[in-house]
Amino acid sequence: MRLDPDVMACAGLVERGDPERFRAAMAAPVAARPVLFAIYAFNLEVARAPWVTQETMIAEMRLQWWRDALDEIASGGVVRRHEVVTPLAHALDAEGAALLDRLVAARRWDIYRDPFEDAAHLTQYLEETGGHLLCAAAGALGPCPSEVALDAGYAVGLAGFLSAVPELERQGRVPLVDGRPEGVRALAEDGLERLARARARRAEVSEASRAAFLTCPRAEL
Repeated sequence: MRLDPDVMACAGLVERGDPERFRAAMAAPVAARPVLFAIYAFNLEVARAPWVTQETMIAEMRLQWWRDALDEIASGGVVRRHEVVTPLAHALDAEGAALLDRLVAARRWDIYRDPFEDAAHLTQYLEETGGHLLCAAAGALGPCPSEVALDAGYAVGLAGFLSAVPELERQGRVPLVDGRPEGVRALAEDGLERLARARARRAEVSEASRAAFLTCPRAEL
């Protein structure tokens, strides 16, 4: 199957910026790769947006640009020409675009230095970033219970977030609500419990959508 230039560009972005998801996409069936590369490239670009400038207004504008693109996709009208947005429009329906819009909105936390308000706020952030990413990817490939994808995506997102904690702290951020060893341990155990809950329902995940779950092993590393 020959990938078009936009999908190839997305694959290149993911390979350079998110090698774990690149390997997961390459392990997926060939037909699933254009969808995964488009969604993973989108995620990478959105995750970068708050960090490429020190100007909060510019960061807000970058995120709003992606929200506007997703609104175009959701409305079913004319979608702006862009190497990531164009293949993303082929991958998503209105529901998937809405999920990713909430992902972009959650990334506004990355712009500012305010800590999470409480544990529920941190959970919401992880669900709307990692959870919604997996929900959108799975839903774009085939039928999948949203609760299963949300649990698995939360676990994957939490693993990546915990890995980023040292760098976030070096940059003066307060990423953890409870940074004590026991607090971190409880957070990790919650992620493992949600991953186990998702795996217990794997039979409910359609064969087509299972490729979106190939990122899950990273949650246990």
